Amino acid sequence: MDQPSHLRALQALELALRTGSLTGAASRLAITPAAVGQRVKALEDYLGIDLLVRGRSGLQPTPELSGALPHLHAAFRELALAADLLELQKGQQIRIAAASDIVELWLAPRLVAFQARHPNIQLEINGEGEPRRRMVAADCEIFFGPIGSVRAGEDRPGELLFHDLVLPVTSPENEHRVEAKGGETRLEGFPLLHVDFYRNDPDSPKWAEWLASEKLVRTAPERGIRFQRIAPAVDAVMANAGFALCGIALLRGAIDAGRLSLPFPVSSGRRTSHAFQVRFRAETLQRPQLRRFRQWLLDEAGETRRWLETLGG
Repeated sequence: MDQPSHLRALQALELALRTGSLTGAASRLAITPAAVGQRVKALEDYLGIDLLVRGRSGLQPTPELSGALPHLHAAFRELALAADLLELQKGQQIRIAAASDIVELWLAPRLVAFQARHPNIQLEINGEGEPRRRMVAADCEIFFGPIGSVRAGEDRPGELLFHDLVLPVTSPENEHRVEAKGGETRLEGFPLLHVDFYRNDPDSPKWAEWLASEKLVRTAPERGIRFQRIAPAVDAVMANAGFALCGIALLRGAIDAGRLSLPFPVSSGRRTSHAFQVRFRAETLQRPQLRRFRQWLLDEAGETRRWLETLGG
C-alpha cells in the first residue's frame, strides 16, 4: 500500500473536527489558526471537494467527509497510541508547559533541589532545556485558572496546587515611608501598579475595591501602569516604583529575603477563587519519572500552602 499523502493536512483536519475549531487544532499543533486553515484548504483543493462547514456547535464534516471520518479518527488514535508506546521507551525526559510567571517565580528556584535528587531526569520547560527536540505535546501543564476547568478536547481537570492571596506589596523603603505618613490617605502620592494576571478571577480585588474595604482614601486608584505579568510588576515595585496589588503565593523568596514588603496586614488580602493547578496527560503517568515529578510538585505546593497559612492567608 502506498504511503498516505497530505498527512499533515489530514492531521489538521482531524484535530479541527475533534476540537470543534481551527483555534483548537492550532493550539494542539503549535501553529496559527490560519496555518491550520491553509492545510485544510490545500487538502480540499487536492481532492476537489469541501470538507468542513461551520455549524452552531463548531466545525462539522461535510457529507463528502462523513463516511471517511470514523476511519480518520481511528487512524490518528492508532498513531497516538504508537507514539505513546515509543514515549515509554525513551530516556528520562519531562516536558513542562507553564506560564512564564510560574516558571520564573516559583518553579525554577525549586528545580535545583529536584535535579539534585534526580540528576538523570532531563527537563524541558516551554520548549527550552535539555532534550531540544521537535515540538511535541507537553507531559504536564502548570496553569492558573478556575477549579475543575477542562481544556478543549481533553477530559482531565487540573490537580490543585494552591490558591493565591492578593494584597499590596511594595519595597521596604516605601513601606517605611507609608508607615511614617500614616492616616487614611497614606497611599496618596504613591503610584499604584495594576497586575492583569488576575483579571479573570472574580474574587481578585481591584485597587478601588481594596482601598474601600480598608477605609483608605486614594485619588484616582484606577490610574497607573498596568502589567500583564507578575514578575515585571514585582521588579518595578522592588525598584521603588510604587505599590502593586498582587498575589504573593509565588513571591516567598523575595519576601523572605526582605526585598519585598507587605505594608498592610495579611488579613487585608483576598483569596483567589482561581488556583494554580497542574494537569498531566493520563498516559504520561505510566512513566516513573513523571510520577516522581508529580509527587515532588504536589509536595512543594503543600509547602507553599502551609507558608500562606502561617502568614494568616
